[in-house]
Amino acid sequence: MALHPEIARIVASLPAPPPGPIDPAVLRADEESHVPAPDDRLPLHAVDDAVAATPSGDVPVRIYTPAEADSYGVIVYFHGGAFFLGSLDTHDHVARALAKETGVKVISVGYRRAPEAAFPAGLTDCYGVVRWVAEHGEDLTWDRTTLAVAGDSSGGTFAAAVAAMAHDDGFDRITHQILYYPSLDLDFDEARYASLRENATGYGLETAGLKPFNAFYLDSGADPADPLVSPIKREDLTGLPAALILTAEFDPLRDEGELYGRRLAEVGVDATVTRYSGANHGFVANFGWIPEYAAAFAQTRDFLAGALAEKASGR
Repeated sequence: MALHPEIARIVASLPAPPPGPIDPAVLRADEESHVPAPDDRLPLHAVDDAVAATPSGDVPVRIYTPAEADSYGVIVYFHGGAFFLGSLDTHDHVARALAKETGVKVISVGYRRAPEAAFPAGLTDCYGVVRWVAEHGEDLTWDRTTLAVAGDSSGGTFAAAVAAMAHDDGFDRITHQILYYPSLDLDFDEARYASLRENATGYGLETAGLKPFNAFYLDSGADPADPLVSPIKREDLTGLPAALILTAEFDPLRDEGELYGRRLAEVGVDATVTRYSGANHGFVANFGWIPEYAAAFAQTRDFLAGALAEKASGR
């Protein structure tokens, strides 16, 4: 299948990257300039900014409540952005859509970013918020049944790493990991995955841009050989939470996400992997308004509901 025509039209209109070194401040300002005004965002029952007190310090979070209820399942969401971009505001629409479609409470994490914060600052913020949710379940009206971690792109890296950290710590409250086109292997050697070569140019995210965009994170002390940096390098995947992994046909990172799903399934982890045809990297965040890709939110809903149904039936 070819790239979806709406995606192809927008990709073709993208300006060439400016010459010279990447300036985080400039790119962040450009991202923030495209954030819709509050009145133009998907309405929910409540959206509240708060601060999670964690061992790594106070972490800003945004809590999305889809409708009035006595209790809620919770998704802790980590935004993407190559570890130096993205924010609570730039990914506000993703969190709103997740809450609206799944019916669970979504807690989006404003973790510290590279290069200002060295590894593992952002990761420890994310893990700390998950533990904070469990510790403050009564205040958050958490149902103590569903506690998922979710992330897109580099946020998917954090979601997979947090699931592994929790398992190693004996913290067994995470029930699901939801990874949208995740970056799971920060060794960008093109020989490692066919998708790095097949989707190298012309689809928005380009293989040649992976190293410079992730350099802020890697130069801050993140070692690509470390399984907390490249979760696919973890040797033992047994005991990890059920996984939903959504990949994009025209994404350089496609194959590593799909390989991770196969490796999880091989050791008995419930892993669902779906490749979205005609999509490119970022389709959930950038093209969720296209019906074919809005289906990602419905699939997330069904994944959570299916796992709960199995638990309730004792399977």
